[in-house]
Amino acid sequence: MPARTLPDLTFTRHIPDAARKISPELTDVYAEVYSVPPYTGDPFFSVAAFTDRLTAAFGMNGFEVVTAHLADGTLAGYVHGVTLSPDRAWWVSLAGQLPADAKKAAEAAQVFWLRELMVLPKLTNQGIGRALHDQMVTGRTEPWTTLTCIADNEPARSAYPRWGYEVVGRIKHAPESPVYDAMLLRP
Repeated sequence: MPARTLPDLTFTRHIPDAARKISPELTDVYAEVYSVPPYTGDPFFSVAAFTDRLTAAFGMNGFEVVTAHLADGTLAGYVHGVTLSPDRAWWVSLAGQLPADAKKAAEAAQVFWLRELMVLPKLTNQGIGRALHDQMVTGRTEPWTTLTCIADNEPARSAYPRWGYEVVGRIKHAPESPVYDAMLLRP
């Protein structure tokens, strides 16, 4: 089956104040993306838990959202993240697994943490996720990017290595969270 053509998209960058104004739209996309098994019924993936995590992220260093809108104005998807400080539990949980150059980048706060990347289910497999990723990463000042992906979340889990990411370990964000592959994209 041939890949679909990337639709005409408009990308917009939002810093915390602007992102707060569109948080209901962001939450609506999250609710639709995570309304399927295995996420339904799992408190970690509830809309309320996501809203709490998003609200907390607004106050983190380097917070930014990139949205993608279709020509008709529909929010197709978005990506958000922050500068990953070296004292975050993310790094602590991977301490023994990190390559030396990644550890050095972490200590210098030169790593962008891509926290969420989502596209409406009806618009997947059109290249929107990759386009959002690339818009975000190329616009950041940090030379490194990191993300986590649920270990059995296909097709996302297979896409990231094709985009240049390497798996550096496995982590849990919280006791109630699933196991994630921690991935790094080198400069």
